[in-house]
Amino acid sequence: MSTGRRAALLQTLLSFGAGSVSVFAFAPFEIFPLAFASLVVLAALSQRASGWRGGFRLGFAWGLGAFLAGVSWLYVALHRYGGMPMPLAAFAILLFCAYLALFPALAGALFARFARGGALRQALLFAGLWVASEWLRGWLFTGFPWLAVGYSQTSPSPLVGFAPVLGVYGVGGLVAFVGALLVFTPWRRAGPALVGAVAVVLVAGGGAGLARVAWTEPSGDPIEVALIQTNIEQDLKWRPERLSEWLETNAQLAREHLADLVVLPETTLPILADRLPAGYLDMLAAPARARGGDLVLGAFVRDADGGIYNAAISVGASRSEVYAKQHLVPFGEYSPPLFGWFYRLVDIPMSDQTRGAANQPPMALGEQRVAVNICYEDVFGRELIRSLPEATLMLNISNLAWYGDSFAQPQHLQIARMRALETGRPMLRSTNTGMTAVVNPDGRVVGALPAFTRGALRLEVQGYAGLTPYARWGDRAAMLVALLAVAAGVAGARRPRPVGAAKTVSG
Repeated sequence: MSTGRRAALLQTLLSFGAGSVSVFAFAPFEIFPLAFASLVVLAALSQRASGWRGGFRLGFAWGLGAFLAGVSWLYVALHRYGGMPMPLAAFAILLFCAYLALFPALAGALFARFARGGALRQALLFAGLWVASEWLRGWLFTGFPWLAVGYSQTSPSPLVGFAPVLGVYGVGGLVAFVGALLVFTPWRRAGPALVGAVAVVLVAGGGAGLARVAWTEPSGDPIEVALIQTNIEQDLKWRPERLSEWLETNAQLAREHLADLVVLPETTLPILADRLPAGYLDMLAAPARARGGDLVLGAFVRDADGGIYNAAISVGASRSEVYAKQHLVPFGEYSPPLFGWFYRLVDIPMSDQTRGAANQPPMALGEQRVAVNICYEDVFGRELIRSLPEATLMLNISNLAWYGDSFAQPQHLQIARMRALETGRPMLRSTNTGMTAVVNPDGRVVGALPAFTRGALRLEVQGYAGLTPYARWGDRAAMLVALLAVAAGVAGARRPRPVGAAKTVSG
């Protein structure tokens, strides 16, 4: 192997390792400085990339390492619960992670192609391209924004104050900017070193200062909530002979845990609502209604045309309402075109669902307006803010039993913390196996149940009103800043001559 190929292989392995290490910046580890360190390595390697192909290779290696380490828990759903043979499930996860790795690869290729000028200019280009690539990953083919770098910067990161302003993509862009600036700045030269130090201090200090701003304010009286965790095993949940047991389990938990708002998790009733025993929903709601409260539960509903919806149903003292899931999971809840063969390899119940209508209003439960989102939907901040400013509380019901005892649960809770920061609202979570929790508008988890236990989290929760900047602008602000950063990065100065390059002598 030639020296050049050996160096390229070493760089590729370093980039793959840096991506793999980035998973420790996220929950459950939450070593947030590792996000900076991971992108420092990628930026340093990308600066020395041999053209756009080298940048693509390094970005792809980083992404493959990050996603294989971070979302390989999807294998559990495909193999253990979906019944896909082990080799096929492993290959499917590899292909999926390779697809996700194309986005940092695109950012790396464009950076290697257009990087020029001084440290600040290159850092702006690196960060702007990073924001654009993560946004594209969260949008294309319905999007998969899981493990966007900004999620790693919940408290105690100094960047947490930027979340209500720029959202998760903007926070991730700041991580990329600081990391790149640390690499590109020639620290031995006084002028550039001063600019780099000032920029880093301004970012860190700005985040700390913004964290003290209360963008929203309390609204109405606090309410008592009981968020129930049913802990029904996924491989038992859909067995017809166990249905009566699960119906009784839900009814018993609803009777035992009374509050102003009682919540049961996603698909807690593994049956279409129109096939429930006569009077079951009224019986379920009776304890809450008797004290003037309401109950929200997950179930499947069917419309007049036969469409099946993953839904949340409210029953109790307030008018009954239904929220139908809008953002469905590809392959789990619907089949993308040309992928019918996938369902011949797996066995996923209720996998042909109908998308709920956009812009469904919050549920009016007592004095509160509760914006419901179901499982994967809370990964999309731009969609949750549609319910604002009407909503005073955010409620997520989930069933992550599909993914076993994996990183999926704590990662999802960290995503909920980011949504609370972005919206300035408490985020309530009722899940089947975990993590059932209450998150304050500042992103702090004020209570959570241990995973894989049965019980209820009972807390007093305050509703909030008002709009954060992110709730007003959505991702547009972060994308505008990213566009300006890219424009500043590619404009002006010529690409610097490589060290040791020969000069042309004219005679």
